[in-house]
Amino acid sequence: MEKIPMTKKGYEALEKELKKLKSEDRPTVIQAIATAREHGDLKENAEYHAAREQQSFIEGRIQELEAVTSKAQIIDISALNGDTVKFGARVLIVDENTDIEVTYQIVGHYEANADEGKLSVQAPVSRALIGKAVGDSVEVHTPQGKRSYEILEVSFQE
Repeated sequence: MEKIPMTKKGYEALEKELKKLKSEDRPTVIQAIATAREHGDLKENAEYHAAREQQSFIEGRIQELEAVTSKAQIIDISALNGDTVKFGARVLIVDENTDIEVTYQIVGHYEANADEGKLSVQAPVSRALIGKAVGDSVEVHTPQGKRSYEILEVSFQE
């Protein structure tokens, strides 16, 4: 069974979503289906079909989250240190062409969110950074073309 790496925070967020789906969303949609059934003819009942579609989505997401959390390998970032980039690291990099600095944390696929500065360990930038150290330059092939970054800082905190 292949393990799925993730941070403790990422795992807790998935567990929270799973609990909400099971304890709140699932009962709500079951009630919506029951209410829609009371309205009669199901063939032309848009409320019923919408509720069934929502139920299908919820059940699918529950199955996905149960599978992911059962395979989770929680990495304790606070136990990591050094100036080499690895899973869980917060990395301050500077674009060598524009001098724009940005900080990314390398996290698991299911907790990645570029808007929050969390990059999937599978992302091209992450793959280029892993194994490198402070002061190293990396070249990344992006949809906008080749980009060069210098690693300014590496830290390990949630």
